[in-house]
Amino acid sequence: MKKIVGFVFIALLFISCNNDSEMISYDNPELSLNIPADFPELNTYVSLNKPTKYGVELGEKLFNEKRFSADNTISCSSCHIQANAFADHNPQAIGIEGRVGLRNAPSLQNLMFLKFFNWDGSKLQLETQPLVPIITHEEMDSSILEVIEKIKEDASYKDLFKKTFGDEEITSDRIYKSIAQFEYTLISANSKYDKVKRKEGSSFTESEAAGYATFQQKCASCHGTELFTDQSFRNIGFPLNTNTNEVGRGRVTGIAADFMSFRVPTLRNIEYTAPYGSFGQFATLKSVLDYFDSGVLEAENLDPIFKNNGNRIPLTEQEKENLIAFMKTLSDQQFIGN
Repeated sequence: MKKIVGFVFIALLFISCNNDSEMISYDNPELSLNIPADFPELNTYVSLNKPTKYGVELGEKLFNEKRFSADNTISCSSCHIQANAFADHNPQAIGIEGRVGLRNAPSLQNLMFLKFFNWDGSKLQLETQPLVPIITHEEMDSSILEVIEKIKEDASYKDLFKKTFGDEEITSDRIYKSIAQFEYTLISANSKYDKVKRKEGSSFTESEAAGYATFQQKCASCHGTELFTDQSFRNIGFPLNTNTNEVGRGRVTGIAADFMSFRVPTLRNIEYTAPYGSFGQFATLKSVLDYFDSGVLEAENLDPIFKNNGNRIPLTEQEKENLIAFMKTLSDQQFIGN
């Protein structure tokens, strides 16, 4: 009987070590991440692709791999720069040969808590997102098969794929999973705001505290939860992108009510992610607040927060100053590498 039990145990161990869906073995342990207790629940797909020691190392290497692009000049990190909270300072993303993309490169932070990805929420699973920039003409203008062909004989990749998955085979699915594992580790929750909330010795200045009060009154309905976004899609009357390919969330749903609606962006690390808007319409936070105050564009599907208040969020100059002071408390210097 003991021999039978021992054989079954060995067989199960062999099966588990060769199961790509888990990507966890005794030599590639699952990472223990510091998940903030007050953050929203994890995206349901995270449990199917938990970050592992070598999976994250491989994902970071792939994230910085310029051979993803047709001319070997652009990587994911070209537009998602850590010092900018994994965004950049271009109004619209710039790909190979200086081609200008449709939208601003969004910051990458706290992705494991998001339910939608991209400005229009076209992806629900982070593992399916990397293909978009790879094949998009204005970004990398390549294909996943071309990427695999370029790196398949690279000894360093062979080693990491083996450590992560148990063998050296490089597949599209494994590439996507590894990049997602790395991106899942990009958790930002160590700003001044977080330290104040955790009572770690920090306190708001008078201006920051006043800004927080104004924020709770006039901004939190959209930028709610500890992510500082409610993850909804809204038309807030920003200046329109004249590119005929742009219809916002409507591009995904085909519903007129979603025309020019975009995912509410997080305000975490907002100090580092200018310009602002789906195609970088505003250079500064002050210009965004001035626009809200002066009045936004009329639209049939304009968000009720504006439509029911004369198409504006009235703000005094002092309130604007205080709001900006508060938003800067959401800057996480550890996250951006400082």
